[in-house]
Amino acid sequence: MNKHQSTENIKSGFPWLIMILMSSVTFVGLLSELMPSGILPQIMADLDINEVQGGNLVGYYAIASAIFAIPLISMTMSFNRKNLLLILLAGFSGSNIIAGMSSDYTVIVILRVIGGICAGVMWPMIAAYGMRLVDEAYHGKAIAVIMAGSTLGISIGMPIVTVIGNDYGWRTEFIALGVFIALIAVIGAFALPSTPGEKLTASSSPFSLLKIPAVWIVLLLTLLGVSAHYGVYVFITSLVDEIQLAGGTEWALILFGVGSLISVLLAVKYTDHYLRLLTVAMFGLLIASMGLLLVFGGMRGVAHFAFFLWGLSFGPLVTLFQAAVSKQVESAKDVATSVQSSTFNLSIMIAASVAGLLLGVYSPMSLTWFAIALALPGLIISFFAKKTLD
Repeated sequence: MNKHQSTENIKSGFPWLIMILMSSVTFVGLLSELMPSGILPQIMADLDINEVQGGNLVGYYAIASAIFAIPLISMTMSFNRKNLLLILLAGFSGSNIIAGMSSDYTVIVILRVIGGICAGVMWPMIAAYGMRLVDEAYHGKAIAVIMAGSTLGISIGMPIVTVIGNDYGWRTEFIALGVFIALIAVIGAFALPSTPGEKLTASSSPFSLLKIPAVWIVLLLTLLGVSAHYGVYVFITSLVDEIQLAGGTEWALILFGVGSLISVLLAVKYTDHYLRLLTVAMFGLLIASMGLLLVFGGMRGVAHFAFFLWGLSFGPLVTLFQAAVSKQVESAKDVATSVQSSTFNLSIMIAASVAGLLLGVYSPMSLTWFAIALALPGLIISFFAKKTLD
């Protein structure tokens, strides 16, 4: 696509190829964050570090994303969207390639923080960028397609890069991902439309957005939904071992992934028209899946179905909340989604900490109670939040 092609021409239809290209960005963004998880023992052995230091390779990345999202999105509001995305892709690519070549743990941590900073800007800006390329009636669809990449990253990408890491070494895994991201950047340089930034004003600042009651409702739903899901997901292996699921974690993740993919497709089609219904269904399916695990966790077949239902609930998580917060503002959607994105990342850290404390005292089944306790108020709030979600 010629960089001078007008956005108005693109808006005449739904630009599937461009949206799929943007989806590939969230795909590699997710992999860049979680990739060390699958091959931590390898990394720890090679760098001679302990488990805490190994876990920090993911933790520091997430913390950097949460801390830097709002200030950097505000600072880069005036940047051309295409140029900003290409800079971020260069940061992702370079940080992964250099980390794969480094033998110094401190250097790798710094590179992971750089990757986290890029992610903190990328997640909120790419959704807003995509919305600018389509008519308002397709905003939810654009977010759903773009964010589908993150779901595919969990369900398909992580197993692939983990196999690469196990067969060819963690360094090859890092470098391969970096090269793949560079390839996406090259394609993006030719295919993505050039879109100007916006001027940040007092009325579009993060503090101004937080004066809108509906934004707080969306942030509360984000906190409840993300904490409920990730409190269990982070320790899915412990839960699978507790109920002795036939097929183990591999089958749990496969069924979870299939459910996620199906719900992502549903979100692509229906988010624009049924946002509140989908949000209510997301919380309801989470409660149902956790209830099945709690009551019938040891029963073959039922437990497998529960993981499938959980995946159905999990798939549209990012899409629904980003679409919801975007509906609350007319301009500066990047800032609005950055506030939501920071809440999302903060919720993951809170969920992992609380769930870890619960596991230190109770059995892994306590995590299902934790999820239900958070999802119930989420279900009630989303059901009655007609002005916010409709």
